[in-house]
Amino acid sequence: MPRAAVVGSGFGCRVHVPALRAAGFDVVALVGRDAAKTQRRAERAGIKHAVTSIADAHRLGVDAITIASPPYAHAAHAIEAARAGLHVLCEKPFALDGIEAEAMLDAADAAGVTHLVGHEFRWALDRAVIGRAIADGLIGDPRLLTIVGFVALAADPATPTPEWWFDPQRGGGWLGASGSHVIDQVRTWLHDELATVSATLPMVSARDAAHHAEDSFSLRAATRRGVEVVLVQSASAWSNDAGGVTAVAGTLGTVWTREGAAFIADRDGARPLPVPADLELPGMAHTSDDPRHRFTHLELGPYTRLCEVLAQGARGEPLRAAVPVPTFADGVAEMHVIDAIHRSAAQAGAIVAL
Repeated sequence: MPRAAVVGSGFGCRVHVPALRAAGFDVVALVGRDAAKTQRRAERAGIKHAVTSIADAHRLGVDAITIASPPYAHAAHAIEAARAGLHVLCEKPFALDGIEAEAMLDAADAAGVTHLVGHEFRWALDRAVIGRAIADGLIGDPRLLTIVGFVALAADPATPTPEWWFDPQRGGGWLGASGSHVIDQVRTWLHDELATVSATLPMVSARDAAHHAEDSFSLRAATRRGVEVVLVQSASAWSNDAGGVTAVAGTLGTVWTREGAAFIADRDGARPLPVPADLELPGMAHTSDDPRHRFTHLELGPYTRLCEVLAQGARGEPLRAAVPVPTFADGVAEMHVIDAIHRSAAQAGAIVAL
């Protein structure tokens, strides 16, 4: 059984720890800045060791480490872990910028370790099924991809959030928190890279926009192969029922998601897309009335699949998965897109080439 440590006692304890265990890891250490808080949370999670550094975890003989620290710490933690010879899974947003991201990839490649980025939603059933349908040519050549969503997460400025969430200097903002997943979704579905972006980063809530990172993003882009992309999302809607659309239109058909399921329409009409057996997710029981845990049941199954890939690396096996494996190289590509979005937003939505 490979041994793992988790950096970060928030999302790390809530999702990384149970997913690692379900994937066959022995989680032997929790790493945190505050020794007393880390000890309490380690005991609550049934983790034997609470430590305050990656070096301490390394001395315990771990094979792999997962990083769920705030974004501004990702580069330092990932580089230290890789140089120590640990297989590493790092959360998103991957880094503060593309320069940090490239340094992280260089360190992991130089160390020869397995490196993964936390894009677990590649395994989410609706996304995985649509990705497979596009790859199989069911809609012909994709021409237009649209993802629009309203999330009731932070509309009220009094809503408790981690201290860094809206701090632009520490990697906060909705673009990194959710936009990173959406950018990865576009890249994975289309097997293509964005060539140009035009974006704004509005503040929808009553927060002071001059001193907080964005709570929303609005983006028009084009890929290298000419697919038009529209991405709009806000974390500050007052209801999740405000609606949204996720769809890809191609020359032979259109695919879309609704309430966690995937659908297609073509010359034969509209119908649900079946879930291939290799894309099925493990059942992960999770019940909690804590509002901070309301997405946990959606995250655990996909995250277990991601941790299964990490376990393959820790055992020295080839990496195999039913979806494309998200690596630090994807993190680099993602951060270059995010950098371009920031440049465009700083110029009132000017078109920026990648």
